[in-house]
Amino acid sequence: MLNGKNILITGGTGSFGKKFLEMIFAKYNPNKVIIYSRDEFKQSIMKTEYANKVDMTKVRFFIGDVRDKDRLYRAFEGVDYVIHAAAMKQVPTCEYNPFEAIKTNIHGAQNVIDAALDKGVKKVIALSTDKAVNPINLYGGTKLVSDKLFIAANAYSGEKGTRFAIVRYGNVAGSRGSIIPVFKNLIERGETTLPITDFRMTRFWITLEQGVELVFKALAEAKGGETYISKIPSFKIVDLAKAMLPNSKLVEIGIREGEKLHEVMVTKDDSRMTYEYDKHYIIYPNFEWMDISKSLLPGGKLVEEGFEYNSGNNNNWLEVDQLLRELQML
Repeated sequence: MLNGKNILITGGTGSFGKKFLEMIFAKYNPNKVIIYSRDEFKQSIMKTEYANKVDMTKVRFFIGDVRDKDRLYRAFEGVDYVIHAAAMKQVPTCEYNPFEAIKTNIHGAQNVIDAALDKGVKKVIALSTDKAVNPINLYGGTKLVSDKLFIAANAYSGEKGTRFAIVRYGNVAGSRGSIIPVFKNLIERGETTLPITDFRMTRFWITLEQGVELVFKALAEAKGGETYISKIPSFKIVDLAKAMLPNSKLVEIGIREGEKLHEVMVTKDDSRMTYEYDKHYIIYPNFEWMDISKSLLPGGKLVEEGFEYNSGNNNNWLEVDQLLRELQML
């Protein structure tokens, strides 16, 4: 599928982009992988880090911002596939800088769509987040709009045939946005008390490898407008704390602004268009102009109406001992 192809990743110096670069060369033989981002220092570090890990003769580093449509047009020249990972992701930062979040997460998404359509990109996979589902903070709101833009963009592709799809997951285990580095830093400082915002809080457990694999699946299968969601285990934040520091004292400090008790991936309202597969769910688009019978993949089963997929009602859980094993593999 990706052999001999040109692939571009926006926000490519982040955790996802690094793992994607590593895995695409392990599984495929692309013609060229373009890392598109605005931070020259992170690009320099990435070049050094992967110098002996992948074929760097096939990697290109483009300085650019998704806010800059002209630069995107130049970067998308000859590109077959785009993975859109660039975003402002920090909830407090987006709350304090709302105009900037809108420029990057919404206007940037539209710029990527326009460039992909006009430059004949075959397929675009945009990374979403659980926070885009019933959003309660600005980051989630901007990502909801972004998701809607990418799904609706399929109406504009016409004869050019560019297809747009979404991959959705929550905080990746061990990433900068997860609680694991926070606990780790406290433990390394010798703390014996770990703060928990709410003892009832749960999250999904997904690794970077699983996130990249889901993107590969969407690249191979998506026919336009789908939202892919992995079937993954849940865990309790209190159990994670116990796994990282046995016999620690846990203190409930109160839920933060814009934070949810559980990660929600599929809402009850989305259940009417959600199909369950062996290892994932797909939410299909619901437009009168789109015949989803042409998009439905074999092997799927429509979930019951009213079904909701969130980390609190999952039937697959990681207990303390299982979390400990998962942590050792990060």
